[in-house]
Amino acid sequence: MLRGDGQDAVGFHSGPAILRSNMPDDSFKDFVLDQLRSLPEVHAKAMFGGHGFYQDDRFFGILMDGRIYFKTDEHSREAYLERGMAPFIYEKARRTMTMQYYEVPPEVLENREELAAWASRAVQAANPRPPKSIRKPKGRSE
Repeated sequence: MLRGDGQDAVGFHSGPAILRSNMPDDSFKDFVLDQLRSLPEVHAKAMFGGHGFYQDDRFFGILMDGRIYFKTDEHSREAYLERGMAPFIYEKARRTMTMQYYEVPPEVLENREELAAWASRAVQAANPRPPKSIRKPKGRSE
């Protein structure tokens, strides 16, 4: 149920209704998984009335209330903002919390190859692996 402030009754961001999927969440989840079938080991787990999307153990997506959100970082976030997409927002202990997951644009969701590319970037953002530094022993110069 939507409140007048753009949130539903449990506090999740709803944004413009035109972007919401009309499918029940299980059908939408199956659609998204089908769209992402080119990526290895992608699966969904039930969480807090929605679903989390994972590749292996990397949590990269949230499906909630007919919307799919992907994890972003400082490099990928701009593509979402350029398309006017909003972050995933929820309430915790009477505080509004914003996560670094942004709603996937509808035109991306409908294009299997583009969605897979965006999901791959989200997987990278979900678990950045910094290069291992090679430490030189003290007292040695080269």
